[in-house]
Amino acid sequence: MSSPRLAVGVHGASGRMGRMVVEAIAASPDLSLAWACGAAPPPSWACDVVVDFSTPEGLDRVLAHARSPVVSGTTGLTPPASPPVALLHAANFSLGVAVLARLVREARAALPDWDLEVVELHHNAKRDAPSGTALRLVEGLGRQQNGRSGPREPGEVGMHALRGGDIVGEHHVYLCGPGERIQLAHVAHNRGLFAAGALRAARWLVGRPAGRYTLDDVMAQRS
Repeated sequence: MSSPRLAVGVHGASGRMGRMVVEAIAASPDLSLAWACGAAPPPSWACDVVVDFSTPEGLDRVLAHARSPVVSGTTGLTPPASPPVALLHAANFSLGVAVLARLVREARAALPDWDLEVVELHHNAKRDAPSGTALRLVEGLGRQQNGRSGPREPGEVGMHALRGGDIVGEHHVYLCGPGERIQLAHVAHNRGLFAAGALRAARWLVGRPAGRYTLDDVMAQRS
């Protein structure tokens, strides 16, 4: 006898990522779409887990009404420290980017005196610069600046944003020392991987107690 499918509610379903999540749910034999809505609240909040790609205000509304875990990729916000339900927020749902962030932290810890530069590339319609993913990669590693010319200050992190065409997303991290350098990079080939990552996180989050979670928590269980 097959297991019941996980019922997923999608908030922000009218946006590009929301539409992709709905399509990925339809293609997943273990998932079903409980409801999908854009900016307006759904007729019912009943579901096993909510996936949110909306706005900061939209996420606030979800957290005020949801009784199920919430996975959110909404950018431009600082998630609450003590949410009323299990909340997993990520600026980027690529598992590869999660590993890249871990590698950057390890490299920086091993080479604290090396210069650190980040170059990110995205499509020409992206609004924010630098990207939320680029900022996450260097979180806590030093002061951040956005491609200022001139000498670098000790501990400063150089940030550079390039925009053009239909680039899905690339992030390159350079650690430069005397006589050598290390380059770490991640390239996204299609946006479907972000929807797949959000749904992987949704499956993992079901049954977790209220609190904040990250993709690192998901990766830790996989490793």
